[in-house]
Amino acid sequence: MRPLKTEVIKKFDIPEYYKSSITGRIKESRKILDPRKKDFSPSVLDFGPVKFYIARHFGFCYGVENAIEISYKALEENPDKRVFLLSQMIHNQEVNNDLQQRGIRFIMDTDGTQFIPWEELNPDDIVIVPAFGTTLEIEQKLEGMGIEVQRYNTTCPFVEKVWKRSAKLGEENHTIIIHGKHNHEETRATFSHSASGAPSVIIKDIHEAEQLGRIIKGDLPVGEFYKIFDGKYSKGFDPGLHFDKVGVVNQTTMLATETQEIADYLKQVMIDLHGDDHRDHFADTRDTLCYATNDNQDATYGLLEKEADLAVVVGGYNSSNTSHIVELCERKFPTYFINAAREIVSPDEIHHFDYRNKKKVVSTQWLPKEGITNIVLTSGASCPDTLVDEVMLEILKYYPDALSVEELLHQMDIAN
Repeated sequence: MRPLKTEVIKKFDIPEYYKSSITGRIKESRKILDPRKKDFSPSVLDFGPVKFYIARHFGFCYGVENAIEISYKALEENPDKRVFLLSQMIHNQEVNNDLQQRGIRFIMDTDGTQFIPWEELNPDDIVIVPAFGTTLEIEQKLEGMGIEVQRYNTTCPFVEKVWKRSAKLGEENHTIIIHGKHNHEETRATFSHSASGAPSVIIKDIHEAEQLGRIIKGDLPVGEFYKIFDGKYSKGFDPGLHFDKVGVVNQTTMLATETQEIADYLKQVMIDLHGDDHRDHFADTRDTLCYATNDNQDATYGLLEKEADLAVVVGGYNSSNTSHIVELCERKFPTYFINAAREIVSPDEIHHFDYRNKKKVVSTQWLPKEGITNIVLTSGASCPDTLVDEVMLEILKYYPDALSVEELLHQMDIAN
């Protein structure tokens, strides 16, 4: 279900302070040497006493840069108007904080909790749709209030691709099974679009897929569907009728291997039920993860082939794609999920995020005291490269005998 690579040639106008003078140069060098993205091995930055393995792909993707460009343009073009974002533009605290400091206000939180009542908005207000997209219900509400929605709609084109695939499946009378986190903005938006044209249900993982399979095959009572998937199915959903034909799409930032496993499992359910006729009952959809999610995940597998003492992953704590990179890194390395360099307190203390339990934790003695330290370093698709630079520079402070950045880049023959 791996999609064809999409080559993105558009250059976006994003603020200079998001552009990197270190990792950005390394990524550009790799792009020149490997334009077809055949090599997913990391770049090695050997400073002497400390060595960094930098992921082949990380940081801002097409959809994020597009959203950033449009959001800052909205501020620039409307100095005398109130500018709102439906929710966080992307899942990165640093970027969202900067937008807020420049006057943008959030209408709701990422989980849909309302900050600003709809009644406070008026037709002169500017409302930006975030990169995750939004529901048809919210679009219709804003349009009913006389607010123009499309001018500053930053919905990622790869999210819209999922919506189009869902619509096509619905036209073919398939029920849409969405692999995603039901409370994530993107999944809520995808569900809204999907449910407008077809019966739809959201599943989180292979465990829920297996429960669904047992219901489809009759091994669990139909009534269990409404308990297990409470709040995750479309209006009027009838599990006795609506699992005759199914197709799988996903939240674009989920782990590709998990989506593949779910699709393979549900396809086998249809084979068990319908034998040779299963092709009429299961739509073999091409994987609907975006190119950046695929590239970042493949680059993370490249990191896992290396030997290192630890991994540092930089990104927003509520970023789905970043948490999946952390999940992969944890399979091999002690992994520290941080938002910015300021969370590195000293060689003996780091504040980081436990994404499984959704809380900040403190670890001590996190940097090895002896020998050469080998560190895996990467970030999520919504993280500015400058934050990765700052993390690297902060760690380098603890190695006074290390090469300078310019010395290293000169040795690597990476031009300015």
